[in-house]
Amino acid sequence: MAPYESDDSTAGADLRAKRRKASRYVVPVAVVGVAAATIGIVPALADSGDPDLPEISAQQLIEKIAASDVQQLSGTVKISTDLGLPDLGGLEKSLGSGFGGAGAGARSGSEGSAADPSAKMTELVTGSHTLRVATDGPDRQKVSLLEDAAEYSLIHNGKDVWGYDSKSNEVYHSTADDRHPAGKDEELPATPRDFAEEALKSVDDTTSVTVDGTVHVAGRDAYKLLIKPKQSGTTVGAISIAVDAKTGMPLKFTLTPSSGGAAVVDAGFTKVSFAQPDASSFDFTPPKGAKVTEDEDAPGKDLPGTGLPGKDVPGELPGKGDLGKGLDGLKVIGKGWNTVATFDTGGEGVPSGSEVGGDLGGFLDSLGDHVSGKFGSGTVFSTRLVNALVTDDGKVYVGTVDKDALVRAADAG
Repeated sequence: MAPYESDDSTAGADLRAKRRKASRYVVPVAVVGVAAATIGIVPALADSGDPDLPEISAQQLIEKIAASDVQQLSGTVKISTDLGLPDLGGLEKSLGSGFGGAGAGARSGSEGSAADPSAKMTELVTGSHTLRVATDGPDRQKVSLLEDAAEYSLIHNGKDVWGYDSKSNEVYHSTADDRHPAGKDEELPATPRDFAEEALKSVDDTTSVTVDGTVHVAGRDAYKLLIKPKQSGTTVGAISIAVDAKTGMPLKFTLTPSSGGAAVVDAGFTKVSFAQPDASSFDFTPPKGAKVTEDEDAPGKDLPGTGLPGKDVPGELPGKGDLGKGLDGLKVIGKGWNTVATFDTGGEGVPSGSEVGGDLGGFLDSLGDHVSGKFGSGTVFSTRLVNALVTDDGKVYVGTVDKDALVRAADAG
């Protein structure tokens, strides 16, 4: 039993129900992904720090986050990501274009559009970025990525989803209906709440959670929730979430690796207001002369051969039928922070950098580390958080665990 586990199943059900309510704004975040595994609850008091706030236990603070129902806000968010990737020299954009932008475009007609959100999302994988965000209920959101002398905006207003890249003067447009919520597959992970809710999806006894004092964030009084794995072998050191004392909304999210050093993900508001944004904030009309790309896979147009609406079908990549079959057979090994996901691509392992050639080949070689074991041999691709072992016969093992843990999982598998 976890240190704060209750025998009251009714109370547990109520907490899960509150968490499900809060999770409706969750954006799947790759860098948290499997890392967000499991959280045991340890009672603790916020008895130190500044500001001086009433005492609260870790469970009470988690319940406060789950019960938070902020519908309206605007502000500025700074996101810094350091996965330990080498300098990609723009390669991340070509990868995003190939697998998200151009790949989607091959199906949808959005190929090559600088305003396609699936390509823009890859820019948040590395470096520091400033976002302006605004929300007015479930039908109106806006995220603007501020760049040097340019700006990219993703706007959801009712049935319309617009992406606009001011640098290229290109526009992306999609629509949604009741069976395909507007903009959900185009949303950027825009606020600390997006990261925090992903990290608080489930609980068990593999993690300690405490209240680690209080802090000021963007002029707001907040509690600090500290999440630390109890297990060894994970690449996650700790997660710190600053929770607004009044609204219960996460204001800052910091994930540090077990290897130490700078945070892997640090996302926090620098300014925030919970007043209703001006309705005009969500208005958009394509500028004169802009190239407008319509998403032909918008809801109401089924993907060929699937009978499913919209795009982003799990396991479906253009020309990757074998990979799709493998993802359908996804399995999970281990527990908590040592969880490893595995699937069979149905093909051969990843080619070496010399076989691929060019920037992509150099990128693969910079990440790859050849390993062997009872499973045979393969290559481990490493970041400061997520590591993946691809065996020579096409099996993949991935998780927020170190190289040795991946090899053990492959041997056991």
